[in-house]
Amino acid sequence: MDRIQASDFHDIAKPSDPRVAPGGEHVAFVRSVPDDEESYESTVSLAPTDGDGDHRRLTLTEGSDAEPRFSPSGDRLAFTSTRGKDDDTQQLWLLPLDGVGGEAEQVTDVVGGVASIAWSPDGSRIAFLQSVTDEDREEERDLEIPEEYEPEDPDPRVVDRTVYRTGTEYFDGKRPQVYVLDVESGGLIRVTDGDHDHAAPTWGDDETLYFTAQKAGDDPDDNYEIDIVAYDTESGDTEDVVRTTGWGAALDVTEDHRIAYTYTEPEQASIQPTELHVYDRAADETSDLTADLDRTVGYEIPPQWGPEEDRVYFATPDEGATSVWSAPGDAGAAPEREYRGGAVNGGHVAADVTAITKSEWDHPGELFVLDGSEERRVTRLNGEYLDSVTVSEPEPLAFESEQGPVEGWVLTPPEFSEDETYPLAVEVHGGPHAMWTTSGTMWHEFQTLAARGYVVFWSNPRGSTGFGEEFMQAIERDWGDVTLTDVLAGVETVAAREYVDETNVFLTGGSFGGYMTSWAVGQTDYFRAAVSQRGVYDFTGFYGSTDGAYKLVEGDYDTTPWEEPEFLWEHSPVAHADGVTTPTLLIHSDRDYRTPDNTAELYHRILRKAGVDTRLVRYPREGHELSRSGEPAHIVDRIERIVRWFDGYSEYHDAARALDRPDGDGLSAGSDEEDEA
Repeated sequence: MDRIQASDFHDIAKPSDPRVAPGGEHVAFVRSVPDDEESYESTVSLAPTDGDGDHRRLTLTEGSDAEPRFSPSGDRLAFTSTRGKDDDTQQLWLLPLDGVGGEAEQVTDVVGGVASIAWSPDGSRIAFLQSVTDEDREEERDLEIPEEYEPEDPDPRVVDRTVYRTGTEYFDGKRPQVYVLDVESGGLIRVTDGDHDHAAPTWGDDETLYFTAQKAGDDPDDNYEIDIVAYDTESGDTEDVVRTTGWGAALDVTEDHRIAYTYTEPEQASIQPTELHVYDRAADETSDLTADLDRTVGYEIPPQWGPEEDRVYFATPDEGATSVWSAPGDAGAAPEREYRGGAVNGGHVAADVTAITKSEWDHPGELFVLDGSEERRVTRLNGEYLDSVTVSEPEPLAFESEQGPVEGWVLTPPEFSEDETYPLAVEVHGGPHAMWTTSGTMWHEFQTLAARGYVVFWSNPRGSTGFGEEFMQAIERDWGDVTLTDVLAGVETVAAREYVDETNVFLTGGSFGGYMTSWAVGQTDYFRAAVSQRGVYDFTGFYGSTDGAYKLVEGDYDTTPWEEPEFLWEHSPVAHADGVTTPTLLIHSDRDYRTPDNTAELYHRILRKAGVDTRLVRYPREGHELSRSGEPAHIVDRIERIVRWFDGYSEYHDAARALDRPDGDGLSAGSDEEDEA
């Protein structure tokens, strides 16, 4: 059996977005696997729900496919694809499934792409979102792209919004608008055209389409208010039905117009749990379905009415795993846990079964079916790969911090022996209001570090979701010390084991985990080396350059840079960087608009001025999701650089410092293409 390596990422397939076919006999899902150094092969596959037989691919390997959605009768499958597009713009395709079969047909050719597709209940129409500019609408490029059209980047770029970029892209005047396609005729109707953002198109009955519109206040970018709007397809009239608040809103609607939707208290919203409400239009009444549940509603499985439209299904993080719950739509009883296990990243509730995609400690992702009390695994996407490598099983760890109990895991190397000693690698999750499990997007990285000979420790310190509102809010106005207290308590517990060398302890984390890594090395010299990834290093710089995440400062810290500049400075890692002695590698993406690179550049410069062993590695074309969905070669390179940095300071690895090694030494790419400041 081989040990897992960073380069194995090229062999790992992951499922997502499952949808049960009408009749319940099959599930469509997206299977993604690295195709080359820069791209993925994402195709739609079909698997039997009884587990009898393997999945089969439905779509071509050309382009990248997403969002498989069965028509209500099951005779067609709608999906989006970049097939035939040079600019990676998703278009809408239809694939016949009526027994005769046939080739998929492209049914849109629109300038702003297609997302969030939804069939009408009678199967005659499909609603979707498209991000377009005023000029796109005026020239009707949002209905069909002229053959001669060539898009141009703005020069200069003029910014008139509070939030003007996200992911890896600038908005450049684009707004997500709602459209409806007549499937039979191919006619496309523009439903919205306001200068604000729309989302979540969802049908009630055949004549009523619901969606959200973020249009309240003088500056919709700067508040959490979201209107849920009803559109009458016969008259063309719209009506604002109910208002919710939150980072975004997911919804589902019954045929008699009861709307299940997410809601977050607007006061310091970033540290408030997300609730699940139902608004009954006929009765003009709102019910809180999660009032008695001390969990925050997650977006892995958006709220879904069950087949009888009497209960709403949803998911939450739940003490180190994902739980699926159901609650009566009138809030007549507390939610019931239907399922708990693994790291779920997608799900669909149907009449007879529920399909979920999830990962667990022993696999990076598969498709499962929940049938009553039975759970069936219906794919083995990574079977051949897993049969060839050694996968270590994490040990659950409950430990005490001076602040109270905390939960985490310990992963030991293959061929582990308690009679030997090992270095320890500590990982801290992002968020900050997130939750780790035994797997999820970190499965490959954890297993790679263990295979390299490190004991790996990770946990859910205070601030994490899944352990209740009080636990999540414990880091209010203090991300650093509260979290670090819990993390160090776990490190102390693990390092006390005889097989762990407490003088060889290493630290890494991304996003909030990057903040915590840089904060920790500014408070203690305990760690032998550290790797800080896509972190927040200066709150004021972050506040002014991030996307909508500046609300984390206003929410978690209940302040702004002009109200308490010195306070935010003291809580920023850069304020303590001149005292750092720990060798620290910084990893960042050039197009990360969630945690922009300006604060990493400042932190890196201070470390260099202080004479600390440091290096800044920057990945072109990448954004904040580098570690999860970046270019495959970059994902591999990132993990290898973490290992290489740790190895250079470890007494258990015969390796020179990364700073002293030739370019490309120990890296699959064989050369350093990233900029080093």
